[in-house]
Amino acid sequence: MATLIVPEIVPSPIQDSETLKKAFQGWGTDKKAVIRVLGQRNAGQRKKITQAYQQLYNESIFDSLRSEISGDFLNAILLWTYDPPERDARLINDALKARKKGVKHLQVIVEVACASSPHHLMAVRQAYCSLFDCSVEEDIASNIQLPLRKFLVALVSSYRYDKEVVDMNVAKLEAAHLHESIKKKELDHNHVVWILGTRNFFQLRATFACYKQEYSSTIDQDILKCGNDDLQALLRITILCIESPEKHFAEVLHSSAECVGCNCFSLFSLDCSTLCNMCKVINSSVVGLGTDEDSLTRAIVTRAEVDMVKINEEYSRAYKESVVDAVIGDTSGDYKNFLLTLLGNQI
Repeated sequence: MATLIVPEIVPSPIQDSETLKKAFQGWGTDKKAVIRVLGQRNAGQRKKITQAYQQLYNESIFDSLRSEISGDFLNAILLWTYDPPERDARLINDALKARKKGVKHLQVIVEVACASSPHHLMAVRQAYCSLFDCSVEEDIASNIQLPLRKFLVALVSSYRYDKEVVDMNVAKLEAAHLHESIKKKELDHNHVVWILGTRNFFQLRATFACYKQEYSSTIDQDILKCGNDDLQALLRITILCIESPEKHFAEVLHSSAECVGCNCFSLFSLDCSTLCNMCKVINSSVVGLGTDEDSLTRAIVTRAEVDMVKINEEYSRAYKESVVDAVIGDTSGDYKNFLLTLLGNQI
């Protein structure tokens, strides 16, 4: 499911470190060499490279990258080189420290909590404490107001069971609880927060299926009727991340989610007014004119080793082009070459 391609014969971490040091020396940086090394190593291999580089040169590889590279390429390669739990901890911290924290920022927390394994989320929480001297729950509580605080703390503090265990009686009962709360427009009700924040993903998918069967509409469609605020948007992103992470990240990657008059495009079969509202809250790669590089980078960097093959399939089905085509059309230079490398293309 990953698009990352690692060579059959991989040099040792010391050899890779020496290649990187050589790339940094002289007049100008050999950025293609940097991409060939870091862009074709898995998380474990990259971690060993960072350790070997530090031991060989008494210098952090991250400091060397910052001194030699800049712009979107630097942001992408730094995120990629971080150990995945540390990377996600930093992404969450950046979201919480943003001056204006809207859905675009806070959905990063939902992605880490609901589109990752319970074991990864636990590692992220540990990394967060080590990096920032407080827990992610404390930082959410300090930086986010109710009712979003209540919901996000529930998502990140949970440890979900990771096996495929489903109780259909529980699914039917909790579908009814969810329907009652949504019908009353009580989206921050304890039933909603507790069910979405604690049940394993297989159980929740069964609950969502029972909801649709019992009430003739999806839970997503009913939440949409509750208004247009940040909690509603985050709930819908949470449900999509749980049901189909590949659809969510295809939406994030989509480079033409635009509203021009009545020209609206989306993964959802909704009317134009609804889509126009969604364009305001869903984080797409392109918003109006110009590419949202932070979103594009985050989606590719965090999913290249996870499920980018499925994301590309969903993207191609929904938008009639590949993620590679979208990257080629919306990026350039070393930044483009690096993203294409993570997508499995040779440069």
